[in-house]
Parts: sequence; C-alpha cells; structure tokens
Amino acid sequence: MPPQETELASRAEHQSSIAPSGNRHVEEAYARWAPIYDLAFALVMRPGRKALAAATSHLAGDAPRVLDVGVGTGLELPMFAPTLRLIGVDLSMPMLRRARQRVGMARLHNVDGLLVMDAMRLAFPDGSFDAVVAPYVLTVVPDPQACLDEWLRVLKPGGEIILVNHFGAEKGLVARGEAWLGRYSATLGWAPQFPFAVLADWLAGQPRAKLVERCALPPLGLFTLARVQKN
Repeated sequence: MPPQETELASRAEHQSSIAPSGNRHVEEAYARWAPIYDLAFALVMRPGRKALAAATSHLAGDAPRVLDVGVGTGLELPMFAPTLRLIGVDLSMPMLRRARQRVGMARLHNVDGLLVMDAMRLAFPDGSFDAVVAPYVLTVVPDPQACLDEWLRVLKPGGEIILVNHFGAEKGLVARGEAWLGRYSATLGWAPQFPFAVLADWLAGQPRAKLVERCALPPLGLFTLARVQKN
C-alpha cells in the first residue's frame, strides 16, 4: 500500500471509531447486499453511473483529483477517464473488497485508494478534490445535508459535487409504491421517498454552492443527475 494510502487508511480507521450510530443499519444492510449487489443493480443503475462519469470529463489541469463517495463495489470506476486520479470511500468493507478486486482485474492504475470512511466525516483536508461524485448516496445516509456540507468542504473552489440519485415522486401511483417501500427502508438500506427538497433546502442555505445542472436519467426518468458548483 502506498504511503499516502496508508496514512489515509489510518485516519479513516480513527474516523470510523467515532462515526454516528445512525450509520449502523446502513453498514449492516450493505454487508447483506454485497454478494449480490452487482447482479441486482448493475443494469438499472448503469446509465446513471455513465452520466456521472461523463460529467467529470470537463475537468482540466494536471491529473484532476476525484473523490467517489459511496463507491460500493466500484461499478463506475472503469467508466472514468484514465487521466483522473480517483479515491473511493465507502462505509462497507465487504463492498470495498469487491471494488478492490475490480480495480485489480481491470488494472485501473488511476485509482489511488479505496478506503473505509464515513461520508459525514471525511479524513481529507479542506479543498482536496476537483470533484466529488456521489452515486446513489443521498438516500442512504442518515443526514444528507451534513454529508453535503462535508463534500463541499473537501472540494476546491470552482469544483463540483456531482450526484446521481432517485428523488421520490410527489403524487400518483409511483408515490404510493414508494410509500409502501418506505416501510422497509432500514432493510433496503435506502429511502425510496427521498424528496428533492432536501437538496433544494440545503442549496438555499449554502451561499458557496449553486445548482448548475439537473436532468432526468433513464430508465424512465427514475434517477436524476445534479451538478453543484462551489463558488
């Protein structure tokens, strides 16, 4: 393990020891999902992952640094440009083991580290990254706005938080179905009824961030890509 990754891993271990207890059900849920996650979700979430990776294509400079929060099994890692330097973090060690296997098999030399870390307590200095990507994460964490604050902190001025997420329907048959699924959110590990207002309210109260893009993604507009720029 490179010295930089060793230092970050040590700091991450300390962070996990003080992680909020609200994350426990998330960690347990994704430990259960890990063996079948790729089979269950790879196809339906692939368009969102591709859109997320494509949204980093404008990054300029010498080896831009990208933080992948909630990297999971690393499904999107091969989709990023090889000129980017990637670090992935996740709360679930079983998921990260699969991500490390993927990195080795695909020979992804631009991945600098895959670390156990709480999305609300990142062990990185302020302004460390040119972009923070978070695929399907906001519906998982116990305090989404605290996560957004933390992601903004580690982002360089002018950088972007790039999100792909499902936002709950406000009415109709889909909304009723999501309400039914919501009863099992602890088991699922995510919140089907997650409202866009959570992100909108955070933006309204955060003068250093602005929404620069919001677009629906396939399949059937089920997911949304949102790009938030740091002033």
